[in-house]
Amino acid sequence: MEKNEPSSHAQIEHPAPVGHEVIQGYLKTLDSSPGVYRMLDRESRVLYVGKARNLRARVSNYARPSGHSSRIARMISMTASMMFLTTRTETEALLLEQNLIKQLKPKFNVLLRDDKSFPNIFVTGDHAYAQIKKHRGAKKQKGAYYGPFASAGAVNRTLNQLQKVFLLRNCTDSMFESRTRPCLLYQIKRCSGPCVGLISEADYAQSVKDAERFLSGKSTDIQAKLADQMQQASEEMEFERAAALRDRIRAMTQVQSAQGINPRGVTEADIIALHMDSGQACVQVFFIRANQNWGNRDFYPRVGADVDAAEVLEAFLGQFYDTKEPPRQLILSNEIENPDLMAEALTQKLGRKVELLVPQRGEKAELVDSALRNARESLARKMAESATQAKLLRGLAEAFELSEPPERIEVYDNSHIQGTNAVGAMIVAGPDGFMKNSYRKFNIRGDDLTPGDDFGMMKEVLHRRFRRLLSEDPDRAKGMWPDLLLIDGGAGQVNAVAQIMAEHGVEDIPMVGVAKGVDRDAGKEEFYRVGQRPFALRHNDPVLYFVQRMRDEAHRFAIGTHRAKRAKSNMKNPLDDIPGVGASRKRALLAHFGSAKAVSRANLADLKAVDGVSEGLAQKVYDFFHDQ
Repeated sequence: MEKNEPSSHAQIEHPAPVGHEVIQGYLKTLDSSPGVYRMLDRESRVLYVGKARNLRARVSNYARPSGHSSRIARMISMTASMMFLTTRTETEALLLEQNLIKQLKPKFNVLLRDDKSFPNIFVTGDHAYAQIKKHRGAKKQKGAYYGPFASAGAVNRTLNQLQKVFLLRNCTDSMFESRTRPCLLYQIKRCSGPCVGLISEADYAQSVKDAERFLSGKSTDIQAKLADQMQQASEEMEFERAAALRDRIRAMTQVQSAQGINPRGVTEADIIALHMDSGQACVQVFFIRANQNWGNRDFYPRVGADVDAAEVLEAFLGQFYDTKEPPRQLILSNEIENPDLMAEALTQKLGRKVELLVPQRGEKAELVDSALRNARESLARKMAESATQAKLLRGLAEAFELSEPPERIEVYDNSHIQGTNAVGAMIVAGPDGFMKNSYRKFNIRGDDLTPGDDFGMMKEVLHRRFRRLLSEDPDRAKGMWPDLLLIDGGAGQVNAVAQIMAEHGVEDIPMVGVAKGVDRDAGKEEFYRVGQRPFALRHNDPVLYFVQRMRDEAHRFAIGTHRAKRAKSNMKNPLDDIPGVGASRKRALLAHFGSAKAVSRANLADLKAVDGVSEGLAQKVYDFFHDQ
């Protein structure tokens, strides 16, 4: 049960008291239950979320006036109130604590900032000829999932080689059903052509089985089998077949060599190494599945200067696996504060035992050393880049006469072709470079806009952006508000945006328009601000290059978003808009007629003849096309 007491009885005109004496007041109402506590400041912003085996004992530590690290002492001095949530077990408290940290992002907690999902390889299980493809997100579809892979690049490389080895299709079911002749992938020996019957269902199923055995770590058996088949084909003078098998063996070898580390004694584990330096941290994670290295990723959790490695690594594990399935083993570079508790929590999550190991010798220790070396090198690069970025932000503040270097820069651009498929794009940059998880795209909705009206599009984008900011973060306490706006355009765009900002009562955020100068050459950009004359920077000024990079990144993101929208509209199937026509009926219609255009021209009797299409649905399909 949640409590928030005692309430302050101070007069309204006096500020709420803060510090260890406030915390002391809660001890009377607490017992020795496990649970989670929150420390809040005068504005009720969450400063810290923590767990405790014994809430009373933990809070009594904060009630002491001395004996704290500088970080904890500063946190206590800002605490005006606390909230408590009791749990049945300490394990529940640990899971709840990490979930709340991710939601609330408290100032004094170690925080994992980059928490994207990881891609998998998916082999479909609802079709006679299984499709192999990349998958990210919830595992809802029937089939087999293999992963996680560290990046889309790691998945794509593996898929590319698997296609060479096992010749499995990657086309969608609707495309598969509508083919009348093999596609280019068959011509370049990346697919066995099941769509037009060039391989039997049994032989294709065997290829799928071999691919799954490879992804399960049984690659040696498959290579031996392919080598036997190659030898047999050679002896039977089938040299073309023998050459194809040789190419498949080479492709499989390339997959293994590209993976680098392939440990023999580690079947399924995440290798997690932490390196800390000067109040910054890097965690390197290697994904080992089926005795294969499926890539690595580095993470930079937010830490304080006086946080120790055990606390950082435990916080990372709790937040990292909050939305991800842990492997059977976590092989760590450091001990954590509560290893047994963390192992129990992850075991409950996975439904089978999860081990936490800190190896001292052997192959596992070598794997940790490799991950630790990567973490150390990654953090060194990151710190060097951060120093350069900080210098550029200071230069930007000086060039645009800002009171201090901006923490969050938002850059806006539009993309369209004569007003069609119009999109707006926002990219974000800050002290750590481009913040890609904060990028946003805007489908331009304005029905009253003249096609190609860039001013109107920019006004719509900024209107929607500030309306959302005012709704979600009216107090500007969540770090969502920009310190500087960069607009792709000149005086017209700047005035349009200024009008929108004034309508929303937001007139304290600096805004600069970036327009190409004479001959639209890069390097001759002019900068526009409301009520001031345009100006330019020196041709070789690093700040100019920095602005160009941000402007080009916004342009790249806008163009990519526009192209994706245009491709989607070009690929849109009119059958998708017919009520009652789902995926299976659509497949049946396309398989029968060959294309959506042929469906649109079919008469009612032909539509009724399609297997699985009732008379009522046939009438709906016929009416849909002929009414139009």
